[in-house]
Amino acid sequence: MENCLFCSIVEGKIPSKKVYEDDKFLVFHDIQPAAPVHVLIIPKKHIATMNDVGSEDYAMIGELHRVAQQVAKELGVTETGYRLINNCGPDSGQAVYHIHYHLLGGAKLGALAQTSDSHAN
Repeated sequence: MENCLFCSIVEGKIPSKKVYEDDKFLVFHDIQPAAPVHVLIIPKKHIATMNDVGSEDYAMIGELHRVAQQVAKELGVTETGYRLINNCGPDSGQAVYHIHYHLLGGAKLGALAQTSDSHAN
């Protein structure tokens, strides 16, 4: 996809600190980590949001979870716990429109969701 940051990373046009790569997925460190362990898990196939996942992609999404388990183990957070997050759309805070999961761990994590001031009544 033209002008997609993550597609450019997959293509090697933009460098990343890779953790894992195979023919379907790439896992790399987030450049603005929110936890001691913070990596992004992306399919190499461009899919903008979770809402755009089609039935032909369901098996790949299952495989993505296998990769998440493997990477969590390799990064040493399976025993203490980790969070796996997918943001979908503007209200969720999705900044890059290429489906991705954040895997966070390595410390006790705070509240899962906070409402921004723009959503206050």
